[in-house]
Amino acid sequence: MAMTNTHSLTMAMDKKGDLEWMPPRPEPVYWRNRQRSLAYSVTLTLVALFFTFALRPEAFPSFLVRKDLHKSPLEQVLTRVPLTDGHNDFAIWTRAFYQNHIYQANFTDHDELYGQVDFPRLRKGRLGAQFWSVYVECARNPNEPGAQYEIVRDTFQQIDLVHRMIDHFPDFLVPASSVADVHHNFYYSPRHISSLLGIEGLHQLGGSASVLRMYHELGVRYASLTHTCHNEYADSEAPAEPRHRGLSAAGEKIIAEMNRVGMMVDLSHTSLETQRAVFNVSRAPVMYSHSSAYALCPHSRNVPDDLLQMLKDNDGIIMVSLYPEYTNCQDAEAASLADVADHIQYVGNLIGYRHVGLGSDFDGMSHGPKGLEDVSKYPDLIQELLDRGVSVDDLVGVTGGNVLRVLGVVEHVARSLVGMLPLEDDVKPFFE
Repeated sequence: MAMTNTHSLTMAMDKKGDLEWMPPRPEPVYWRNRQRSLAYSVTLTLVALFFTFALRPEAFPSFLVRKDLHKSPLEQVLTRVPLTDGHNDFAIWTRAFYQNHIYQANFTDHDELYGQVDFPRLRKGRLGAQFWSVYVECARNPNEPGAQYEIVRDTFQQIDLVHRMIDHFPDFLVPASSVADVHHNFYYSPRHISSLLGIEGLHQLGGSASVLRMYHELGVRYASLTHTCHNEYADSEAPAEPRHRGLSAAGEKIIAEMNRVGMMVDLSHTSLETQRAVFNVSRAPVMYSHSSAYALCPHSRNVPDDLLQMLKDNDGIIMVSLYPEYTNCQDAEAASLADVADHIQYVGNLIGYRHVGLGSDFDGMSHGPKGLEDVSKYPDLIQELLDRGVSVDDLVGVTGGNVLRVLGVVEHVARSLVGMLPLEDDVKPFFE
């Protein structure tokens, strides 16, 4: 019998002893199993990487970028992570000095604007992400009819202002509402500024958790618990008689709601008692969006060492302010870039650079420290810290990686609370 081309035949003995030709028994096929095993391994690897970067987003740029070692240390910092400022008052400055109008020539021609911030200087300062502060002052007479309405209205107007700036100036600004958005924008549009929002005090809620959720829907990713006044949720650091001795019961509930939706809790402007209470209540890391070290400048807006240690235990972040009065308590007029660097180094040496960021307060002060007069000077601050021996890796965290890590964990906590019901407002009955 001729051998076939498709498979060889074998000779076998049947049970009667006769010889017969029969095809061989097929060998086991392992390739399909190997394919499945390979696919399974790749899937597990991708899942592991996803959770690594979700929980530690600052690792993402470092993981990819190792070809930057030929660059100067300053360029390594600025190209590994989006330089992120935690607090900028450009929106309220625009409201105050330009009456909320952004379509006039000085904006559209990209002229230098009055103040410390405009688009050309933001680009020169190498900003990659910005939390635009949405600030409305406390009501002078909060019990007057309509006072709460005006505060909420003005807050929505400022949120709208930032949205309009993003739409009208796409060469400079891009929207962002998550850590993933910020990283995507940085790698695909590195000259653009990811724009997020933060409100400066829960008096801007009008007493409503519903309003908090609407702010979050519109891009607000942190909320200061107070500004310069106490509110129904928490006490401010302002020198007034404490209202709650820290957090109220409503304050604990609103923090739980912030954890649920994925909004960072900001402790700048709050009292020490409020801060201690929040560390015991929040399920997610917290932030100080624009504060400095009390040990170097004993001002009520700054954070003492014991609370910095609590911040470390919470795995949160303090974003060091440039505000002269909080930087140099002996002589605010003499406040300088070196003083700001001192605060950054002090906190970094005390609790680790993992917990340090930048929260300028540009356009929220009459003038910046010497050497940091406006937002274009950020690279000079980074260079000063490099010259003092702060490592590139530590500065990658300080300039953006740390706050993105905190926001990433806040997002993760929110996902873990998906089964938690929203906080409901109590309203008056229609019929009594």
